[in-house]
Amino acid sequence: MPLLGTAAVAMWWDVTPADRAAFEDWHSHEHFPERLGIPGFRRGSRWASADGGEGFFVMYELERYETLTSTHYLERLNQPTPWSTKMMPLHRNMVRSQCRIAASHGLGVGGAMFTVRLSPEAGRADALRAELDAVLSGLPVVPGVIGAHLLETRTPDAPPTTEQRIRGGADPTADWIVLVSGYDGDAVRQVASGALGDAALVAAGARPGAISALYGLRYTLTAVDVRGG
Repeated sequence: MPLLGTAAVAMWWDVTPADRAAFEDWHSHEHFPERLGIPGFRRGSRWASADGGEGFFVMYELERYETLTSTHYLERLNQPTPWSTKMMPLHRNMVRSQCRIAASHGLGVGGAMFTVRLSPEAGRADALRAELDAVLSGLPVVPGVIGAHLLETRTPDAPPTTEQRIRGGADPTADWIVLVSGYDGDAVRQVASGALGDAALVAAGARPGAISALYGLRYTLTAVDVRGG
């Protein structure tokens, strides 16, 4: 499986241009190393909106789903550092999904990432899952594309954390998430917006109104980078 593990945290938010430099400094030099030092965290990646907008997409790949409720992770969420406490309010319009990885195809990390947030129509989840897996499995061989993945949100039963309270309360979630990555942003956008455009998704069993966007890689870090070995 190209994604490192069987679970993930997928997040979207906006940061104002005035706050962006301070945010990326903190996120790169404190937050990522802190998170990737938690047992079960395998890789983190941060992506910025490819159109120059305020949006970010961030994903943590986890060894297993149970990492989401581990003592080490919850301690960090409930004991943010002073720098984290200062930065948390800068996350605007956050969507945060704790997920199981339903399908993952391809290898490596490319410089472009197309994300799609969608939901299945009632009674069509199995059909949509099968159709998406069939589409995604063929994408990594397309020139410019290297990976395609399906994540399904499964929010653990856990109380709100201190970090959530600092951000203003429980975060909204996505339902299902499709990710297509590659080394050519135009190719990724073209492939994903066709095979994974709203019309194709609705025909496959998704509700209308999927939310999609293209992002460019800003930073990635693995547990090996932080802990060695």
